[in-house]
Formats: sequence, structure tokens, C-alpha cells
Amino acid sequence: MTENAVRARFCPSPTGTPHVGLIRTALFNWAFARHHGGKLVFRIEDTDAARDSEESYEQLLDALRWLGIDWDEGPDAGGDYGPYRQSLRRETYADVAARLLEAGELYEAFSTNEEVEARRKAAGQDPKLGYDNFDRDLTEEQRESFRAEGRKPVLRLRMPAEDLGWTDLVRGPISFPAGTIPDPVLVRANGDPLYTLTNPVDDALMRITHVLRGEDLLPSTPRQLALYAALRRIGVTDFTPEFGHLPYVMGEGNKKLSKRDPSSNLFNYRDRGFIPEGLLNYLALLGWSIADDRDVFSVRELVDAFEITKVSANPARFDVKKAEAINGTHLRALPVEDFVRRVIPYLAAAGVLPERPDDEQLAKLSTIAPLVQERVTVLGDAAGLVRFLFVDEQTFAPEEDAAAKALGPDSEPVLRSAVEALEKLPEWETPLIEQALKDALVEGLGLKPRKAFAPIRVAITGRTVSPPLYESMELLGRDVSLGRLKRALPGN
Repeated sequence: MTENAVRARFCPSPTGTPHVGLIRTALFNWAFARHHGGKLVFRIEDTDAARDSEESYEQLLDALRWLGIDWDEGPDAGGDYGPYRQSLRRETYADVAARLLEAGELYEAFSTNEEVEARRKAAGQDPKLGYDNFDRDLTEEQRESFRAEGRKPVLRLRMPAEDLGWTDLVRGPISFPAGTIPDPVLVRANGDPLYTLTNPVDDALMRITHVLRGEDLLPSTPRQLALYAALRRIGVTDFTPEFGHLPYVMGEGNKKLSKRDPSSNLFNYRDRGFIPEGLLNYLALLGWSIADDRDVFSVRELVDAFEITKVSANPARFDVKKAEAINGTHLRALPVEDFVRRVIPYLAAAGVLPERPDDEQLAKLSTIAPLVQERVTVLGDAAGLVRFLFVDEQTFAPEEDAAAKALGPDSEPVLRSAVEALEKLPEWETPLIEQALKDALVEGLGLKPRKAFAPIRVAITGRTVSPPLYESMELLGRDVSLGRLKRALPGN
């Protein structure tokens, strides 16, 4: 294969909400294709009517589009090898299965599970060994006899009598000894094709050159290699793709991150205020690194540097704190106007601002935004930090826990001294506010800064954690700031 011939694919089943491990697989395939100037094929494996849903399909599209993971062929993009939903490709599978059967690559198998188990036990073997290839050499007379009993056969693939191996792009040489893998079912007795048939057939017909998928699918690779050999013999394809098996994504306690774990749901991170740049950066670190001493990089840098052979075979642990830290770094790198644009929906959802703020609200937000950017790791955290600027004065009150800690009886001298000092200021500007408070509280009352400014911060912002105090007071204005300090006095 030449560099420009690279064709990778992402082929999820539309079940449940998008899982961070699934999206990591999409990201690695996308980065691999883009790095090599190739194409990414997006295919939906939706042949399981009992589990697949249109809602999940739409969520997959939503997740990929939000993150900026685009595709060259697939739903909404078209391509020369469509349709790209397996539910629309049943005639293709039936045709290929018929050709394989006619060529002797597949055979009809009538044995029931009970019969297989009984034969294993009679031979002194462990029933867990599975199918015993009994039906491989049935005569036509035997097959007709089974049909006369009303039995309907499954179609099984004849596995070769030699070892099956490949050089995995992530794990290196892997080999399965001959005779260790029973002949797999490719088509059910009712004619429905199984994953063991549909996935390799689609990859073959869509000219996929590299199959990058989860480690959990590694045991199925020998069956796929055997089927590829059969597909080549009947002329469906003329090459076998290269395989790379990506490491597990682990959760807390080094357990595989399950779909039921809330931390696996991609949309939870969007809802909290992760931005695509930050989340993509972190997902890329789940098994890969751009350099030993570097964790933060742009999507462009990821594409430029990504090599599948640099992916680790070891499990990767999803660390929410690290993900937040990396996202925070990307937030701080945003231009202020971009940060403002992105944070408004989260402030609106929290009831801090309307969906379309007016000019005065936008001006305040734009002024405080650089100070907030330095203090948040996700956009959702901004609501608590800026609420004090936009709340109605009649309803403003410090948070209960913050007030209990900072606005007790001992706060009265601090608040009174602050009001007296601030009322004398000729101009309401940050440097003057800062100097007046330090002179009155640190010098005048002899308090340590932490003790001096905690009551002021809570009285002004309602919280123990806020944007810089003096800048916040300038933004609030003289009248509002002094009013809040006076109302915070014990007894008011």
C-alpha cells in the first residue's frame, strides 16, 4: 500500500450513548488516516435490531461532529462503496455467503449445542472447547436426512489447518496455533449474517487497508484472517488489511471502563464544559503520547505526530482530574472573545445570563472573562464565579456555608473598616480599592491578609472562591459594592 492509499474505518454499533473508549478508537483511526493523507470510512454496524436504535445513531453523529472528527465516506458524506449502514447491505452479505458456500469455503452445519457438548464429553474433552467441526464432511445424504427432520443449518467457515498469525501494528507478532479455533458460524440458520461475516466482508469491499480496533476484538482476528483468505480465493478482494489492537481504557480500580460507568459517557464531559480541543487532547493520551515530557498539544500537532506504531499495548487509565487539567490549559489559551462565546450557553443553562445577553452584560462578562479563564478547568464552573456580577441586588445573598465561615460576629470590625475606607475613595478603580483595603485592614487592624479579606470576598461575591477581589469590586461599582458590605454586617 502507498501512503495515499491508506483507508481506515470507524464502524460502531448504535447502542447506548457514545463511550469515551469508543470515541478514542474513532480519534486514533481519524488521526491515522489524516496523518497519512488517507481516508476515514464511517460505517454503522446496525444489524442487531434488538439493541440498535436511531437515537444512538444520531448521538454518534452528534458526538463526532462536536469533536470535529470528520469522515470522507459514510453517512451524510456518500462514497463509492455505500451504503454505509449494514442494515442496508443484506443482499451483499447473502451474495458473498452464497459464493463462499458454492466454493466450499463455507459448509452447512446442523449440530445442536447439546449434540456438540455430548460428543465432547463422550470423547473425554472439556465441553467449553466449543464446536468440534463435526459437520465439515457430512455427505449429501446426511444433510438431506437432517433437512428431512426439519433442521435448518448454520453456515460455518472452514478454518485452515495451519497456524494463523500477523504482525500487529500495536503489539507486534501474534500467532494462534492450528486447531485451536473451531470453525465459526458466519450465517445463522434463519439466514441472518453475523458480525464474523459482515465486518470482514464490508472491510474487503470497501478496500480498508488498516483495521485499528479495541483489544477486546483481538481473539476474533484469526477468524477474520481465515475469511480474508477465502474472500481472496473467490475474488472478492485481493489483499488483507493490517491489524492494530488498541489498549483497553480503564476506570477506577483498574477495571475496564464500562458503559454503565457515568465517567464513560462522552456527553457528561460536554455537559460539564469540556471543549473539543481539551477532550481530544486527553483522549489521545489514552495509549499514545506526543513526547515523554509533554501532555498538551493541538489537534493539528496530534495529526502531524500520530503514528499507530507508537501506541502502547498497555491499558490506559481514564483520569478525570488529568482530563480537567488539560482542558483547563486549552481554556486558558482561548482568545477572550472565543471564551466568552463558548461560556455563554453554560451561563444561560445555570440561569446566570439570558441566552442572548445585552450589551451591558456582554461588556461585564468580557471584562471578567480573562480572570475567570485562569480559574476554571471546565466551562460549567464559570457560572459560580460570575453569578455575583449579574444577580438582582434584592435577591443577592452569600452562600450559606461561605457566610457561616466568614461573616460571623468577628467580621464586624473588618466590614466596618472596609466601608469607612472605601467611602473616602475619590475614584472607584482597582488600584485605589486594593490600597484602601490593605491600609485599613492589614495595616490598620493588623490582620493577616487571609483573615482580613475573607469577609470582604464573601460579602462581595457570595463565595469563598471568586475572581480577583479588587477587580470584581470595580466591575460591580461603588454603590453596589458598598451596599453589599453594609448588608453583610452582623445584625443586618
